Amino acid sequence: MTDLNFKRHRRLRQSATMRAMVKETHLHKEDFIYPIFVIDGENIKNPVPSMPGVYQFSLDRLGEEMDEVVSLGIPSVILFGLPAEKDEVGTQAFHDHGIVQEATRLIKKDYPDIVVVADTCLCEFTSHGHCGVVSEDHKILNDPSLDILAKTAVSQAQAGADIIAPSNMMDGFVAAIRKGLDEAGFEDVPIMSYAVKYASAYYGPFRDAADGAPKFGDRKTYQMDPSNRYEAMREATSDVEEGADFLIVKPALAYLDIVRDVRNNYDLPIVAYNVSGEYAMVKAAAQNGWIDEKQVVLETLTGMKRAGADLIITYHAKDAIRWMEEK
Repeated sequence: MTDLNFKRHRRLRQSATMRAMVKETHLHKEDFIYPIFVIDGENIKNPVPSMPGVYQFSLDRLGEEMDEVVSLGIPSVILFGLPAEKDEVGTQAFHDHGIVQEATRLIKKDYPDIVVVADTCLCEFTSHGHCGVVSEDHKILNDPSLDILAKTAVSQAQAGADIIAPSNMMDGFVAAIRKGLDEAGFEDVPIMSYAVKYASAYYGPFRDAADGAPKFGDRKTYQMDPSNRYEAMREATSDVEEGADFLIVKPALAYLDIVRDVRNNYDLPIVAYNVSGEYAMVKAAAQNGWIDEKQVVLETLTGMKRAGADLIITYHAKDAIRWMEEK
């Protein structure tokens, strides 16, 4: 066999120390943004059945979650709100004392070093569950929705949100929000745009957690077709031109090619959203003893970074950090 000429790639895999020396992709706790659901009411910590380990917190119990977030060194949270009342236009989304606004004030007061990202959408606040204004014949109206989204973003910034993250997928939403923020004196508040958001079946558990499922129809007229790749670049380009500071790709796991495309084309920070369905599948398989949860989660999150994500929104953040610190 001495006449064979081949590469010995295994030389760099001989020991754990050797493998660590040549590791190309690293996870850090600073990579994670942790989602939190806040709900109107008192003494509430509701488990989300389809998302083991995830809860809805009332403001008076939000500190329990935030203490754990801080103790683990998670630098940032993204807030989703469940209001006491809903209406056709999602008034509670932009109310000065809305649930997201109040949660933001609480966190910035008691945990000032945490970066608060405010999800800016209407689906959790509208009685019909859609992300924009709806006509009498059930058409989602793009332009009338922009004014409400801008008002929501301004109210969130006034409450102290560090980053505005609009997820509604209305055309022109970044431009409208940037204009609204700038005119209100929040020109330094960045926009983390859900630039590439697909009409995905992976969102099911989130709709339980946020009580945001549409009451009729679907979101395919404003969220992207999962079959489309080039369209993602058109969406991202529009948001960059309109003033986005971060670009989110959502979901992440089935769209790692899109994460890489966006990374290759733009030098803004790229965010992968490791969504509820991706989380729930791992949890269910782990609870049945079918997979090694730790290894699967860390491999999945590493794959998202390897694909080009700078940041990852993930419900796994707390567990992942604990496992990372075991090494």
